Amino acid sequence: MNNKPRFAGDLIDELKKVTWPKRQETTRLTIIVIAISLIIGIYIGIIDFLLAKGLELLTKMR
Repeated sequence: MNNKPRFAGDLIDELKKVTWPKRQETTRLTIIVIAISLIIGIYIGIIDFLLAKGLELLTKMR
């Protein structure tokens, strides 16, 4: 039972050692992640569309 306060204290000590990013860096990296996600989403959407149209053409040929 005595481990809980010690654990909390150790946790706080470790969090004080963390190098937290600045607001500007966090914003920049967030924008990069969103942009890359959009690019990949558009890429996958185009591939999906093309494969669906290709499959549609193949099934109509029968």
